Amino acid sequence: MHELAIAEEIVAIVADRTRGARVRRIVIEVGRLCAVVPDAMRFCFDLATEGTVAEGARLDIVEVPGRARCRVCGADVVLDRPFGRCGCGSTDLEWLAGEELRIRDVELV
Repeated sequence: MHELAIAEEIVAIVADRTRGARVRRIVIEVGRLCAVVPDAMRFCFDLATEGTVAEGARLDIVEVPGRARCRVCGADVVLDRPFGRCGCGSTDLEWLAGEELRIRDVELV
């Protein structure tokens, strides 16, 4: 479960940037195509915050849908997985969104 390592890194980044201030809430964006499972991230976040400035903080996750453009016909395609097929039958897709994994907001106490 790589979500634990990601949660630990998020907590470390936030602790560094807030210079030790107590954290009430962290909002992250997680793209559907980045192979991070939101429920696993929530579980791991509680473990990663123990004994840190973010202990007891709430984690809000904004899921970003996967979007791609077909290189053959130019149509927009919604992706739920890191692969897909355009309505024209092509699998030659340019990913536009869905790979995000970023800290969007931090709320301090």
